[in-house]
Amino acid sequence: MEKGYEVYGMYRRSSVETFGRIDHIKDKINLICADLTDQSSLNETVKTVGPDEVYNLAAQSFVPASWTQPTLTGSVTALGVTRILEAIRHVNPKIKFYQASSSEMFGKVLETPQTEKTPFYPRSPYGVSKVYAFWMTKNYRESYDMFCANGILFNHESERRGKQFVTRKITDSVARIKLGLQKELALGNLDARRDWGHARDYVEAMWLMLQHSKSDDFVIATGETHSVKEFCEVAFDHVGLNYEDHVKTDPKFLRPAEVDLLVGDPSKAKKDLGWEPKIKFKELVKIMVDSDLEKCKKELR
Repeated sequence: MEKGYEVYGMYRRSSVETFGRIDHIKDKINLICADLTDQSSLNETVKTVGPDEVYNLAAQSFVPASWTQPTLTGSVTALGVTRILEAIRHVNPKIKFYQASSSEMFGKVLETPQTEKTPFYPRSPYGVSKVYAFWMTKNYRESYDMFCANGILFNHESERRGKQFVTRKITDSVARIKLGLQKELALGNLDARRDWGHARDYVEAMWLMLQHSKSDDFVIATGETHSVKEFCEVAFDHVGLNYEDHVKTDPKFLRPAEVDLLVGDPSKAKKDLGWEPKIKFKELVKIMVDSDLEKCKKELR
């Protein structure tokens, strides 16, 4: 919006309205109801909007849920991308397309750090679905001369992250424990390591990909790795608490096939797009904790 775009957002119909996170801009954007599992609704959306750029950030994106709903995850996260590509190809193949690919595609990593050339080894139905979507995006680019970019994004967080994800689960719990609303926090594998950046920086990278002279695939990451335990240490320390007094491990939060280490090499994005992550790990954690403290204080008031 700040760049002067007319913004259209596609949403899936549900029995309860879920626009809470866009209430402050809802009257400045256009919302269209459609579904990644319904080809005709996607065709109609692309035809009605007539976009210059399409950013596909939609998916069944929660890794644990992909184990309990593997078929749905495949239909939405994998085949949904093919349906969007088909809609663009038939309505206007000149539309630029961005696909949100994922570091989960690397899974059981075959080299560290991971680059655009690292082989994929996904370890969940979500990761497998993202691999399918990645290759379909690449195939449409090469087969139909369409502008289709894959952003292989490593974990990107912000204060707007859903509470079922480990980072926001931690920062929300830290705020609640600090304010006496909660006593302990149960987590899975504290030694799992991730490359965490701020969503604001990563969305800038998405935009830069569609402004580039040609469509390509880019790893977007900070190049740093931190454990879940470190995330807890920084978050609890920020409010003057010791994480060891409040965090416990619970086997029910362990994945059937764990991804232990992900760290990306963003050299290509830095060189070709001029992109740099600006918000560092500790700053990211503190931003999220401060935001959750404010939210919890409002609840108490």
